[in-house]
Order: sequence, then structure tokens, then C-alpha cells
Amino acid sequence: MPTRVISRRAALKGFGVSVGLPFLEAMLPRAAAAAPAAGKPPTRMAFLYIPNGVIPAKWKPEAEGADYQLSPTLEPLEPFKKDVLVLGGLTCDKARSNGDGPGDHARAMAAFLTGAQAKKTGGADFQAGVSVDQLAAQKVGAATRFPSLELGCEYGRQVGICDSGYSCVYSNNLSWRSAATPAPKEVHPRLVFDRLFAGGGARESSDAAAQREVYNQSILDFVSEEAGALKKQLGAADLRRMDEYLTSVRDVEKRLTQPPAELPDAVKKLMARPTGIPLGFREHFRLMADLLALAFQADLTRISTVVFGVEGSRRSFPEIDVTDEHHGISHHQNNPKMVDQHFRINKFHVGELAYFLGKLKGIKEGDGTLLDNCMVMYGGGNADGNRHTHHDLPLVLAGKGGGTIKPGRHVVYPKDTPVANLYLAMLDRMGVKADKFGDSTGVLESLS
Repeated sequence: MPTRVISRRAALKGFGVSVGLPFLEAMLPRAAAAAPAAGKPPTRMAFLYIPNGVIPAKWKPEAEGADYQLSPTLEPLEPFKKDVLVLGGLTCDKARSNGDGPGDHARAMAAFLTGAQAKKTGGADFQAGVSVDQLAAQKVGAATRFPSLELGCEYGRQVGICDSGYSCVYSNNLSWRSAATPAPKEVHPRLVFDRLFAGGGARESSDAAAQREVYNQSILDFVSEEAGALKKQLGAADLRRMDEYLTSVRDVEKRLTQPPAELPDAVKKLMARPTGIPLGFREHFRLMADLLALAFQADLTRISTVVFGVEGSRRSFPEIDVTDEHHGISHHQNNPKMVDQHFRINKFHVGELAYFLGKLKGIKEGDGTLLDNCMVMYGGGNADGNRHTHHDLPLVLAGKGGGTIKPGRHVVYPKDTPVANLYLAMLDRMGVKADKFGDSTGVLESLS
């Protein structure tokens, strides 16, 4: 048994670093005394965005309810079928032209989390709306070190025009702090790692990073003394959680500082420790997914967005033998080869969602798992990538939201139900009360 109660905000600190702690049983007594529900793990939410739409016929399951069968695109979610809701019928109306002409890619990303019509401009007078993640961060973000975490796997331009008279800002930013202020995503995994675990001032963090590089040290070397002292206060279950968590931190750190495994040994010996962004999507995304899982586990943040690719993305995917660019493939015009390539990209992305869900489900927390205490929404503002439709969006909601959501079903809502209604329901489960958000018409029902 611990000799003292550990604060939920406690962290292991050393020269230039700060490693947050996972949720431990030793944190419960004090929290339970502070508030009746404080002994429960917190609820988190993440929004994972996919660009360029899908093949609707291969995405949508046929049956509704709990006895549905996953569609071909969603097959990678089979191990997590009881952990996900497949949502049909939801619409992002403000991604439609509504009199503004072409520009569906720009509007799709700008409107997806804001429910607002983007102002059609190629200049600096861009305007969208506050996104749901940032509204939540404004209300509950002070409870964590980082109010929100914006991540991505593709940078995209921030100046110029990217889509039919729309500023590139719209196509490349998912999160908006205000109607005129996007929240830029971080794409570099090493910078995310340092941001999460660097402590003190910028100079101190920089000095610590330089020392780690010179002496080939781990970030955990700087907190080993505090970690050893803490472990003496923990019970068996908490010791196991701590060891698993620190092992995960070290695993991500090693992947960030070692040459790619597929390189010949002779080449690896000649390489400096890499500081760049992985070239392959799978390696890149999984580093980001692991970092986000650690951030949730250590309660460094409870709110995040992850952009798989910017709207209109021209990325190719050699991992699945798709060497043509994504955007062009999405406008397949029913060409069988291109349809198949687009489907394979869609399924590949779902497979990476499955990886992230597996990571969350593998982390024990309270009486369940980290996934049980999350709401992970996956989807995009374009439905049919070929025709630029914005109704019946491809959407999956994973996790139980701290016991407030009943997954394991395919739920279809009436045509043109605003996706913003879902955001009202998610905000409510985060403890954020709002009567309206974006173009919402009410709180989405049938989630529990």
C-alpha cells in the first residue's frame, strides 16, 4: 500500500524533462474525497480526419443495429466491433457550396469540426468557426498540461490558394481556436515527443535534449531517481502499470532515435540519429498514435485532433502498392482500377485506426481500459470522393465515453441530420454544456 496519496497531476521531473504519470490506484483516495466522481478516470476525445472521401458502396454496412456485418472497408475493425459505433446519415451541410461554387475540399475540412461555412477568400481575411475540440479545450483544458493536442501526418501549405478560390488555410487546418485563428497541427513526431516530455523553460529543455544526444541517453535516465522513489510507494497493480507505461515511453523514444529497421546494418552505422519525419504513412501515423495514447494515459491532454492527410492530398501509398496520388484516384469516374485503389487506401486508413484502438484498449485504466474512457471519432467532411458529396458521411465513433456510450452497433439517422448534433452529445459527455454548436439542431440521440 502507498504511504501517501499521489496527486493526479504528479510527474517525474529531471533536468529539462517532465514525464507525466498514468492513472494509478494510489491517486484515488484524495480524488474521491475532493468530489464524488473524481475517483473515475477522465473522459477523453479525439477526432481523426481522413481526406478525399470514400467509396460509399464499400463503406456502408447493409444491416442496422447490433447484428450488422462490417463492410469491406471496415473489416479491419472486426477485433473492435463491440467497441465501435458506425454512424450513418449524418451531414456536413456547410461543406456544400450553398451558393459559393466549387471548393468542396477546402470547405470539407474547414466545416467538419466547426459546422460553419468558410468565407470564400484566397487572402488573409479567412473565416470559419470555433471547432468542437477547441470549444471543449476552452472549457475543460485547464485540467491538463496541454488543453489540446493537434497532430497530423501531412503539413500542407498555409499561404496561397489551394482549392477554387479558397485559401490553403481551409484545406490544411482541422482545428480552429476562433473563427479567424486556426490551430496548426504538428507533423514531426520528435517535436511532439519533446513537447510532451520536456520540462522547464525552452533553454533548459534544449540543453537537456543536447545532453541526451551527446551521451546517447534516454529521457527516462533523467527521472530514474524519482521513478525509483515513487515505485517504493506503489502496490503491485500500480507497479505493473508504471512499468508498462515507462516501457511504452522508452519504446517510442527508441523508434524516434534509431534508423529505420529495413536499412542494411552497414548503412545504419553511417547514419546520424534521425530527426526527420518518417516517409511511410504507417510508420508516421503509428508514432503519432503511440504518442497520443501516452498523452491520454498520462493525462497530459484529454482533447486531440489527428489529420491523416490534408484535403486534396496527393500522397501515394507504396506500402499497399498504390503509387498514384490519392486525390486523383478519388476522382475515379468509376474506372475499376482507380476504384480499387481508392478502396484500398480507405481500408488501409481504417487499419491504422484499428491500430490506435488496439493501443488504447491494451492500456488498463480503472475498472476497464483507456479506450473505455475515450470517444474517438474517425471520418471526414467528404463522403463520396468522386462526386464531392457531404451527406451520409463516413463516420465511426469508438470507445464508451466513460460508460455513457453503447458501442457495437450500426446506427443510421434521418437524412441530413447535422454532424454537429453529434458534437453536442460529445461535448455533454466531456462536461461541456452547450445549447447549440455550428449548424446543430439538437443533441444526437441513440448513442447509449
